[in-house]
Amino acid sequence: MSLLILAVFGCLTGMTTVLFGFGGGFVVVPLVYHVLISGHIPGEPGHDFAMQIAVATSTAVMVISSSMATFKQHRAAKLVRGYIWPLAGYISLGSVAGAVLGSAMSSDGVRVAFMVYLGLTIADCLFRKGFLQGTGHTTRMLRAMPIKGVTIGTVATLLGVGGSVMSVPLMRRAGLSMAQSSALANPLSMPVALIGSLMYAVTGQLATAGINNGFLGYIYLPAFVLLTLGSLIGIRLTLPLAGRIPDRLHARIYIALLILVLLALVIN
Repeated sequence: MSLLILAVFGCLTGMTTVLFGFGGGFVVVPLVYHVLISGHIPGEPGHDFAMQIAVATSTAVMVISSSMATFKQHRAAKLVRGYIWPLAGYISLGSVAGAVLGSAMSSDGVRVAFMVYLGLTIADCLFRKGFLQGTGHTTRMLRAMPIKGVTIGTVATLLGVGGSVMSVPLMRRAGLSMAQSSALANPLSMPVALIGSLMYAVTGQLATAGINNGFLGYIYLPAFVLLTLGSLIGIRLTLPLAGRIPDRLHARIYIALLILVLLALVIN
């Protein structure tokens, strides 16, 4: 049953990647965490490192899902290229720090950080002007770009969420539509996905010798395969809907999904 659930939620991951730029993290992290906790007992690496494994697996899935979504959206001319560089370079630098920090923290510590960050993001989107209705004007947001980029890379890799939770509100307040902001979240998630996966594969192997069969460092390979296959199906099914959701409704659904993920982690 767990394998079937992973495949089904992998499809949902592909859908959220296209429509919201989530890259899968907000779906994959809580799901893999619950699968590991229910299937392992305290003292086993699958239990004691559950959150690190969930984050690392999510990051690995994003390599495929974000790459595919970026390629498809590029072909459909949905990417506003002027916002990708140099922000992606600064995100890459932050990704290294995020992976090192995530490996050093306890599983519960990463989980609490994930919940706190989600809560702050939801409050920011709801109560700070510029997200639900947009700003009404477009800018290039070049101010404080290094700080913003490094922060996005660090937090996204630490939590395995790709960076969409930070980059989408950032783009939104720069005057872009939800469709444009969500599309840009995919190429901006690529540095997090690639660097984070490499770092978690190495640091996981160094952290504990108990992670071996079925794992590449902290990356849980069976879950990675099933989630990736499902996400590719979800991407293909959802691409025709990209850009067709009314802007304000799109923003509201984005916030609602963040709230659902937060509740899933709190209830555990």
